[in-house]
Amino acid sequence: MQQIDLNSPEFQAELENTWKFVQKVNNQFGFVQNPDNEVNEGVAMGLARNKLIYGKRYCPCFLVIGNTPQERKEADNRVCPCKPALEKEIPQDGVCHCGIFCTPEYAKTKAREKELEEAVHQHSRGLTKEEARQLLKKEQLDGDELEALMEARELGMVSFKLIDVREHMEYQMGHIKGTDELWPTSQFYDWMEKIQSRKDEYLILYCHTGSRSYQVQHILKAQGFKHIGNLTYGIITYSGEIERG
Repeated sequence: MQQIDLNSPEFQAELENTWKFVQKVNNQFGFVQNPDNEVNEGVAMGLARNKLIYGKRYCPCFLVIGNTPQERKEADNRVCPCKPALEKEIPQDGVCHCGIFCTPEYAKTKAREKELEEAVHQHSRGLTKEEARQLLKKEQLDGDELEALMEARELGMVSFKLIDVREHMEYQMGHIKGTDELWPTSQFYDWMEKIQSRKDEYLILYCHTGSRSYQVQHILKAQGFKHIGNLTYGIITYSGEIERG
């Protein structure tokens, strides 16, 4: 798999082209950017990366299926702006799955919600040991639940591995503090062979919006992994500490 240098002139030029592409889509359909700039930056960089690797701006929130251009075409991978986003997600939800394209109404609502959340947010009491163990059994976790589990792990109440299934460049941009391992989905078959002896471990997966980690979760469950959790809506919903680099 081709490794992308974020600081290379090639990547920076493609990233600039991607932002021009994003603006063109916005102008064409009357969309606006997500009020969360980290969401926009993450998606734009993923689009630029896929353009350099595959020659198309495949949606960075889904696995790119197929080793050849023909196989990828037959697999009907999402190409931005994808048909599901234009025909269903944005009309119904006000935002595409990855979050970069929004209706003006959605963006205004989310901006107000963010301001309110920052003003009133308070941490709840810590979990008991029994509550932490019970929460660890959940297959789908929200950001607050994962943050509580991270705190419980620090206190020695539970043990699990937190796995980022995004790409290396996404990990460098920002990952959850306490992440134990990086399993890029573009290298799925490489690391899948190496973890077959770990089917009894407690593992929690996350990605940008929860799509890739959800797919990996179900593949691992089918392979006999017993305790696989997923951060349902991805790192963009996690309010705990984020590290860069």
